[in-house]
Amino acid sequence: MKDLKSNTLAQIVTKNYRAAVVFEKYNIDFCCKGKRTLVQACAEKGIDWSEMEQALASSGANGENVLSENVLEQTPGELTVYIEQNHHRYVREEIPLIEGYLLKLATKHGERHPELYSVLSLFSDVKDELEPHMKKEEMILFPRIREAEHQSRVAFGVRPEGGYLQGPIQVMEIEHDRAGTLMADIRKITTDYTVPADGCTTYKLCYTSLQAFELDLHRHVHLENNILFPKALKLVG
Repeated sequence: MKDLKSNTLAQIVTKNYRAAVVFEKYNIDFCCKGKRTLVQACAEKGIDWSEMEQALASSGANGENVLSENVLEQTPGELTVYIEQNHHRYVREEIPLIEGYLLKLATKHGERHPELYSVLSLFSDVKDELEPHMKKEEMILFPRIREAEHQSRVAFGVRPEGGYLQGPIQVMEIEHDRAGTLMADIRKITTDYTVPADGCTTYKLCYTSLQAFELDLHRHVHLENNILFPKALKLVG
């Protein structure tokens, strides 16, 4: 991939989503902190530059973009529908399942593994952050984006002022950052979702689900922060 040193993390992942797999491996945040360059991120993590270049080359990140459903070509309005039908639905389906696993684990194994109480508490905070967040997007921000897109297509349409979208977007980005930080804390406490030697089947299922949840959150936030929001802001004055 060209311009690795000058492009931001968000730009690299947007150009080719295979890079996200590499960044996940090295715990590099490309969604909430996607405005950093890869050089900066490697320096912060103490990652050798040649090692990162090799990892990206081996992953196929120099090839064709594989971001699903051609989201880069979708309009802002189409993206809001895609996000609701895919990422929002996923979050709503997974939260009660993971919460149930954690409650069961904390009850049965909490004495031997007290970190489970912390994971349960943190995931409850994730739930409290994301559930109202998604409602605000679906009831306020996303309808505004679709309306702004409609006005941009209508002859003599009224172009909304920048604050019409900018204010809600800023709030959403702050909330994205909080949710991402909570999941990062869970990853740290669980030592990258490592199941203990005496972990049961539910333990394995729970940690696998938590890891998948965090991966989806990264893709979800990247899609909004780095693709949807910049496109939407071009619709307003």
